[in-house]
Amino acid sequence: MSASAVHGPDALRADMVRALRDQDAITSEPVAAAFAAVPRHRFAPNAPLELAYDLHRTVPVKKDEHGLDISVMSAAHLQAVMLEQADIQPGMKVLEIGSGGYNAALIQELVGSDGSVTTADIDRDIVDRARLCLDAAGYGQVNTVLADGEAGVPGGAPYDRIMVTAAAWDIPPSWIGELAEKGRLVVPLTVRGTTRSIAFDRDDEGLISHSYRLARFVPMQGEGAAKERKALLRDGVAVQTDDVRVRLNAEALNHALDTPRLERWSDAAYDLPDELELYLTLQLSSPARLYASKDLVESGLVEASALLGVPVLVNENSIAYRTRRENGDTGGFESGVVAHGPQAEALADQYVDLLRHWAHNHRRRGAATIRYLPGSAPSPLSQSTVLKRHGVVAVSWH
Repeated sequence: MSASAVHGPDALRADMVRALRDQDAITSEPVAAAFAAVPRHRFAPNAPLELAYDLHRTVPVKKDEHGLDISVMSAAHLQAVMLEQADIQPGMKVLEIGSGGYNAALIQELVGSDGSVTTADIDRDIVDRARLCLDAAGYGQVNTVLADGEAGVPGGAPYDRIMVTAAAWDIPPSWIGELAEKGRLVVPLTVRGTTRSIAFDRDDEGLISHSYRLARFVPMQGEGAAKERKALLRDGVAVQTDDVRVRLNAEALNHALDTPRLERWSDAAYDLPDELELYLTLQLSSPARLYASKDLVESGLVEASALLGVPVLVNENSIAYRTRRENGDTGGFESGVVAHGPQAEALADQYVDLLRHWAHNHRRRGAATIRYLPGSAPSPLSQSTVLKRHGVVAVSWH
């Protein structure tokens, strides 16, 4: 018998809130109260109740012509994390970019009757759907707007909080310009193929991170969209990057995979993989991401770290990426490198040095400070400074 047959939506919602507390996604009473109040299933009318109230699964809303999701209701766990990052207070004025309805209803609960919520989306179907769901759930006061998120919604500015619920490749000037002087921007920002939900506060230079958490979102559409270059090495293996300095020679890299593998082990602990991934993504001299299918991982050609994408170091004919193995001497697992190609040794040595440096100096939560500096880029760019369309992302570790 299904959970929904035993428990109705109210019981499932109460279970969801308890689980979100247990997993530290919800850490404050106002966010807990918002999740307890908003009927999540009303914003997923065609989904089974078990899916609507699942902590870690998204609910599909709209697909493109290829069957890929272009709009989803985000997982409850991620929505809770981002709302805690936002620290929304009663009476605030909040803009949400990327609409689905449910998150806007949660925000309305947080700002209360004296606050205001505007939710905007580029897709008329999504805006209309959000409006219907909000009205049906009793949140008619939320303002829905059809707009390209790149421009924000200037008519309601300044906003105390701007929350972006699609993966953004850059931060357009409108978001900073429409933010109140002491406002906060919470945005899933993609840097070299990896995305973090970053809570940015304003400072004299631009934006500085208050916190960051691992996040996965469908990408922005419209003017803010950005395409990465992808090299398909063979069926089931691809390398992808948005760094214009990185050359991807698909034929040579595919040939490298057929050469004997070189393994290097770091004698350093492997844990906190999201923190390590961010560090590697910003520190590798020629970074990309390696993806591999389950079949090729099971065949032994590529390590399991590539299933969801792993930071990879490439040059014209060689490739190196992170792996791990069990090792009680390093606390359970040890980080290492697999490399292929004529220059495998040089790439592996560079990669292992970074694994050791991170483990010995930055192995903790929140070790990075992320800045966004609008305007022209400094010259030359440091390794941890990434050029964007409207500014640069600069990351330092402590």
